[in-house]
Amino acid sequence: MPILTLLIVLAIIAVAGYVLGRKRAMASADGDMRKLHSLPSYYGYNAALTGLVPAALVLAVWTIAQPMVLQSNVSDMITTEVADDGALSLIMSDVRRLADGLDTAVAQGALSSAEAANMTTEGTDVRGTLAGVGVALGSEVSQDVLGAAQAYRAGSATGNLIKTVLVLMIAIGGTSFALMKTTATFRARNTVERGVMAVLIAAASIAILTTIGIVLSLVFNTVEFFRLYPAMDFFFGTTWQPSFSGRGGASELGLLPLLWGTLYISFVALLVAVPIGLFAAIYLSEYAGPRVRAFAKPLLEVLAGIPTIVYGLFALLVVGPMLKDVFGGDGALGVAWMTGDRSVITAGLVMGIMLIPFVSSLSDDIINAVPQSMRDGSLGLGATPSETIRQVVLPAALPGIVGAILLAASRAIGETMIVVLGAGAAGRLDLNPFEAMTTVTAKIVSQLTGDSDFSSPEALVAFALGMSLFVITLGLNVFALFIVRKYREQYE
Repeated sequence: MPILTLLIVLAIIAVAGYVLGRKRAMASADGDMRKLHSLPSYYGYNAALTGLVPAALVLAVWTIAQPMVLQSNVSDMITTEVADDGALSLIMSDVRRLADGLDTAVAQGALSSAEAANMTTEGTDVRGTLAGVGVALGSEVSQDVLGAAQAYRAGSATGNLIKTVLVLMIAIGGTSFALMKTTATFRARNTVERGVMAVLIAAASIAILTTIGIVLSLVFNTVEFFRLYPAMDFFFGTTWQPSFSGRGGASELGLLPLLWGTLYISFVALLVAVPIGLFAAIYLSEYAGPRVRAFAKPLLEVLAGIPTIVYGLFALLVVGPMLKDVFGGDGALGVAWMTGDRSVITAGLVMGIMLIPFVSSLSDDIINAVPQSMRDGSLGLGATPSETIRQVVLPAALPGIVGAILLAASRAIGETMIVVLGAGAAGRLDLNPFEAMTTVTAKIVSQLTGDSDFSSPEALVAFALGMSLFVITLGLNVFALFIVRKYREQYE
């Protein structure tokens, strides 16, 4: 049974459990709600949640675990000779795609279930057969891959059947058990509130577990990278020149050029975004009238909704050529500072425009949160509006403003598309803002694009770059927390 259909069936069982639980509670109290310990709806919620939550949990765990178990079992069918021709993960993706193609062929009647299970590559055009039902395979299919796909398909069908039966049994059994316990004296409200509390705790734990999973994946792959490539050469190397000619022997994977490009472009972006965004926030919160504010603030926040790829195209097609016309050899200034459309200044300017709403909107909300009594006290003592803003409002809002600026800095450090299209791909240490440079995020994308062999340093270096970026961002957040706490104590 498909997952969507199974979820619909679970929802129907939950609704039926709610109706029956409520009805059984009222029947046990002879129709007098005053004899019940809890409101009738709690008895219905108890029956619905007792059947739905465990079944949904089993469904989620099974759906996640089944592909992993199948892949582990099927991968043993791939011979060493075949596995050595490419990464095992790429071969397994072909196995899954072929298994899906066999399912599609059976569903459309091009193959019977027996034919799909017994198909061989000898005398059979597997690619042609599947192409006839709209399934395209990128390469020739070997007997090992076809056998693994047939085993994967059979295991998937068996697993789906067991999953469906088990989930429905748990849902029906849980609902029946809750209905059996439904009496007038049953503390349904207490049980439901404890259950809802457990669900909320589980939901809150997802973010923590996800963060732990991300960090562990970065740590393990980073450790594997440093087993193949010296850590000192990575952290203190001044040259970024990967070579995919063989096991990284000729590669120079120095972090410093990428780190310099990341910080340089982010610094230029903040030089643009912080003054404009902060001044815009001061104007909107302290000077603008209601009509101007109602029009200007939503219009300013439209910038935050523009996709970053659009900003990247804007940098490549508009800002880059415009700067080259001014600072190029044949430009208006008559100097050859800029030789191409891609540069640090190009990406920094466009990224700064993108960050303006982050700074302005957050700063505006923070400034508006400053108590009006502080403004009135300053004005009552004879200070002008500008003096009140500079000496009272901004110091009181400084912790939040610093947080907004550091949030924008974190956004700038993690930006990719604007850098790829506007700053170029050259990793270099240079102070010239009119030269092309690149960042850590851009190189993470480039190192993992295509059919990457994850046993090579050139692919694993992406995880080391990601770990370095994670540590930098974490340090930035810790610094922001320190600043916020220090000035908050001063102005509270």
